[in-house]
Parts: sequence; C-alpha cells; structure tokens
Amino acid sequence: MSTSYRDAVRQLRRDRLLDAGRERLGDRAWADVTMAEIAAAAGVSRQTLYNEFGSRDAFGQALLIREGSRFLDAVEQAIDEHSRDPLAALTAALEGFLTIAHDDPLVRLLLTDDGMAGLLPLVTTQRRPILNSARRRLVEAIDAQLPGAAARDLDALADALVRLAISHVAAPHLPPAQTAASITRLLAPAIERMLKGGGEPAA
Repeated sequence: MSTSYRDAVRQLRRDRLLDAGRERLGDRAWADVTMAEIAAAAGVSRQTLYNEFGSRDAFGQALLIREGSRFLDAVEQAIDEHSRDPLAALTAALEGFLTIAHDDPLVRLLLTDDGMAGLLPLVTTQRRPILNSARRRLVEAIDAQLPGAAARDLDALADALVRLAISHVAAPHLPPAQTAASITRLLAPAIERMLKGGGEPAA
C-alpha cells in the first residue's frame, strides 16, 4: 500500500468521524455526545476514534478547526474580491465571517454552552491550536494585500483580527456590518502604516 493511498484512506476516515461529530451536534450539547456514538455513526470502533485523535478534547479541537476553515474560506474570498482596497477587503472579510458565524448551528451551540463540559473552553481558555490555525491562514490571505509589510506585523495583525472576531462572535454587540466597520476603523492607522512599508512607530 503506497504512502499516498494510506494518507488518503486516513483522511477519509478522519472526515467521516468529524462529519459524524458535527451531525451529533445538530441539536445536542457536546457534553451529551459520547465518543462511542460518534465512532458508531462513522462505522468504526471507539478505539479507532481514539487512535486517530488521541482524546475527546483533541477531537473537539479538530472539529472546530475544520469548521473554522469554512469560515476562513469565505474570508479569503472576500479579501480576493477587494484586492485593490485592503481596508475594504478587511471590512468585507470580517463582515462575512461574523455573518456566517451568526447563522451557523455549531456556533449557536457554542454560544449556549455553559462552558463546563462543552466545546466553549476549546475556543476560549484552551484555544491555542485553533488560534494558531486561523492566524496562519489569515497571514497568508492578507500577505498579498500588504506587500512589503514585515512578517511580525502581519502576524500581529492576523492575531488581533482572529481574537477580535472570536470575541465578537462570543459576545455580539452590533450587527456584523457595523462591527466589521468599527474594527476596520480601529486598525486602519496600523494597516496604512504597513502599506507604506513603515516599521513600528517611534516611542
């Protein structure tokens, strides 16, 4: 069996397991969903599920990272559609992300989670893998919009955007369009400095 074939089989198995987890969360809290029923729904043993992901929390993180990638696909598309205007691209990307998050059943489940035995801690207090994954994707997406920007500035901007977006998803205050516009106004000076190729402002 070739390595590429084994990798393809493994990816199919992972996708099937993650699909089963997502389906179980359609109308139930994460704390009420067992690993055994996820494995059964995917047609594998509970041990196979643990062999693949290692732990319940690791499975939850993998599920959130995969679902988050759909949001980031929309973010990248919005950025590409406004390639000549970085600030407009940022506003459109944030609005798209917040709108999708508002309408997504999994996100609504997170927002009603009590934070004790659910998925919410994986996005808040234990979110490092999720943050890192989202930040890397965003750095790649905005790199082309800010030619000449320092790598550390791109990383800082992406990190700030991810954290702000997650905060507004968890505790929405204004409609997505208004929230996106306010974040852009807040970050505009830093983005304009990066566009000009400037470094950190003088102390």
